[in-house]
Amino acid sequence: MSDSVRIIEMGPRDGLQNEKTPISVEARIAFVEALVAAGLSTVEVGAFVSPKAVPQMASSDQVLRGVGHIKAAEFHVLVPNEKGYDAARAAGAEVVSVFAAASEGFSRANINCSIAESIERFKPVVARAKADGVKVRGYISCVLGCPFDGEIKPKAVADLARTLWDLGCYEISLGDTIGVGTPLKARQMLRAVAAEVAADKLAMHFHDTYGQALANLYAGMEEGVRVIDSAGVDMEKLLAATNAVSQLIGRPPVSRVASALNAKKRAAK
Repeated sequence: MSDSVRIIEMGPRDGLQNEKTPISVEARIAFVEALVAAGLSTVEVGAFVSPKAVPQMASSDQVLRGVGHIKAAEFHVLVPNEKGYDAARAAGAEVVSVFAAASEGFSRANINCSIAESIERFKPVVARAKADGVKVRGYISCVLGCPFDGEIKPKAVADLARTLWDLGCYEISLGDTIGVGTPLKARQMLRAVAAEVAADKLAMHFHDTYGQALANLYAGMEEGVRVIDSAGVDMEKLLAATNAVSQLIGRPPVSRVASALNAKKRAAK
């Protein structure tokens, strides 16, 4: 079992996509540059989705092109279908992500199709990516609970993870989308998934809605998972990047660490 942890930073995509205040292309590029400077070498920088549905991700092609000069990092983008894949490739994408839900209710509410239909959409994307030499990462949302369907059975997550793996995804990221997981439930889910896809091919994407993300991540690491979506390396530089983007969206950081460090800086003045 590896003693190291690989971090995939999601701020420019998952962190910004639900914010009401739009961020300019230039500011998003600067945010990515600041994150890389903090030591984050893998960053998801955008999503090639409909700008009407997710206006915060508009011009993701410009963001991806704008960070192309940075050779010390790997940049990921989310693509929902072949149209998104075409746009991502035109912008120079070398790693793309596809997104499915472990919950039928969430799938229909979020992307207006069943889980099975979403997989059918991904099949040509993954096939084309494989032919193009592009890596595909798979996301599964609502692995520990759903706002529509409630509790999600670990087997449902495991079956979907196996489907994405068999399609050709090199890694499966398991998302506690609404942050309702507990360490025990995280362990049970990860053990079920690891029976289908090896733990070293899994990643954890746990939201901190109820303050349980860190405990859940620790439980997952004890189960052998060594990839985590979002975190930092140089805390001072990461704090600066966080504060800069927080000013742009008009609200303070929600991170407890950022709040504590900012309070410490204010007290030191």
